[in-house]
Amino acid sequence: MDYFTALRVFLRASQVRSFSGVAAELGMEVSTVSRHISRLEADLAVALFNRTTRGLHLTEAGGLLQARASRIMADLDHAREEVTLHNASPRGLLRINVPGCFGRRHVMPHMAAFLADFPDIRADVTLTDATVDLIESGTDVAIRIGALPDSTLVARRLATQSHMVVGTPAYIARAGQPETPDDLRAHGCLLFTLHGGSTWYYRPGDGTDAPFEKLPVTGLLKANDSEALLDATLQGIGLALLPDWLTGPYLRQGRLVRVLADFEWALAPGTERAIWAVYPPKKVVAPKVRSFINFMGRRFRDLLYRDQS
Repeated sequence: MDYFTALRVFLRASQVRSFSGVAAELGMEVSTVSRHISRLEADLAVALFNRTTRGLHLTEAGGLLQARASRIMADLDHAREEVTLHNASPRGLLRINVPGCFGRRHVMPHMAAFLADFPDIRADVTLTDATVDLIESGTDVAIRIGALPDSTLVARRLATQSHMVVGTPAYIARAGQPETPDDLRAHGCLLFTLHGGSTWYYRPGDGTDAPFEKLPVTGLLKANDSEALLDATLQGIGLALLPDWLTGPYLRQGRLVRVLADFEWALAPGTERAIWAVYPPKKVVAPKVRSFINFMGRRFRDLLYRDQS
């Protein structure tokens, strides 16, 4: 007896509740379906179904076998899929979701190299700062930044991230150098509306796990885009709390100056802040998804996000 085929036929029959329905679905004769079930019952010395004019109904023994066999066959399917995909080349349409500013500066510049390395992949990239439901939207992988909320998604940390308070030398010469976080209350602060806007968080930057303290701030300008806040900061309108992956080049050029560098800053309290790749939970990660995550992880590690002076 082909035990695996008999188990598959039994499992479909336990769901369809009809030998003829299973036969039509699997392309078998009804007599073949019946023979698989009969041989399985003979081997186990139990009746698996009660047969009535209304259809098939699992016996108690049939219910036990269904529960165990379902797990076994699912594990077998996953094992086959994993082995099949192990050496499979990355291919197909890859749907990617990335934050707007970060995507423009640190994902799109690398897409030509990525597609050259994996010519059988086609990319569909959506740039948005909104949190997209990956499963509902059919997204394969997303880049997310900051502290991740609790989720069923699988997350892999690609790079660290931190925030810093920055302004132009001209603004600081005009408004004064802040010496303590409380000094920021007297400054014009540029506010990021996607994170509540009017509150920044800080703690000593000595590596301890001290809780973040709230700092209410005010200013003349709010925006929902990091690049807009960067532009406003470069115009000398005020101080801004911006991510290191955005400020690095301007700090090295001397166009921006970091203030209150002895403190750790955040736009929101929470757990580890980083740059993440997230994707729906699956037992086997598709080669196209794995290739994108590994490729971008290498690129992000090579980038000089922070001011090294």
